Amino acid sequence: MEWTGTRRTVLLTAGLSLLGAACDSGNGGGGGGGGDEPERSPFTGREGVGDKVLAVKIDNVEAARPHTGLQKADIVYIEQVEAGLTRIMAVFASRLPSIVGPVRSARESDLELLRQYDHPGLAYSGVQSKLRSKIESAPLAALFPGRVREAYVRKGGRPAPHNLFLRPSRALDSDAASDVGAPKDIGFRFGSAPKGGEKTSGRTVRFPSARYTFDWSADKKRWLVSFDGSPARTTDDGRLEASTVVVQYVKIRDSELGDKGGNITPFNETVGEGRALVLRDGKEHEARWKRPSATDGTTFTDADGKRLAFARGQVWVVLAPAG
Repeated sequence: MEWTGTRRTVLLTAGLSLLGAACDSGNGGGGGGGGDEPERSPFTGREGVGDKVLAVKIDNVEAARPHTGLQKADIVYIEQVEAGLTRIMAVFASRLPSIVGPVRSARESDLELLRQYDHPGLAYSGVQSKLRSKIESAPLAALFPGRVREAYVRKGGRPAPHNLFLRPSRALDSDAASDVGAPKDIGFRFGSAPKGGEKTSGRTVRFPSARYTFDWSADKKRWLVSFDGSPARTTDDGRLEASTVVVQYVKIRDSELGDKGGNITPFNETVGEGRALVLRDGKEHEARWKRPSATDGTTFTDADGKRLAFARGQVWVVLAPAG
């Protein structure tokens, strides 16, 4: 067979395209590629990374809703707290809302969860006295009202303590945030949808005193979020929507701390390994999560041990009770 220059060029181009697609599916985590490939966020897989990582503790009882600024988060974590209720920890880097909240107090679980980030900022309203020294010695920048007062504002129309909001840019521009780190690989991978999975219209995750529902919208190609049976909305961006939802089943045990009402503070163990569900593109994928140590990222793999690629965009990680 005679090989012409044109045929060789076509085959070479096709081969390079396939190689690029494979790299996108297997390694589409975050870093920027070579050449003209735009730099992508390790948190969302989208273009645009951001300079600093800011985690914000957000209230999620009924009186705290609707939220503000939450749709601009790169990652949204759901954690169980006292009395079977939950709190949100939103991680921002690629986009910053002008204001976000309502902001509430930090928990010991936050410190372990955030160790996989590179010295992030943590914005919160306060902590129990027994936890204060642990936060001050943790590898993060503690950005509470007493340290960056100019970054916080009380909004009318809501009763305290559900009326405290944060101006993220002011918090990150403060001297207290001068050593906040940039986004890094925390184990997520993004790219084409993995094979297999089961079609699903949605998934509900239950806590003792809260529940979260994620309904697939084929029109929007997003998971529509509901809190306790009601659509979750924001004051600035409408309905909350997620590109990928990860249900990470973790051990939730009692800690040595508690609240003023006598309720024990639960500790969400995010170091270790266990079962997970990954929801993307209208399908649910069985997965395993693994995080060997606090400084390691968290990987999500299929039954063959292959990394499960997330859909590009905002990721919700629900730290659900195992067992």
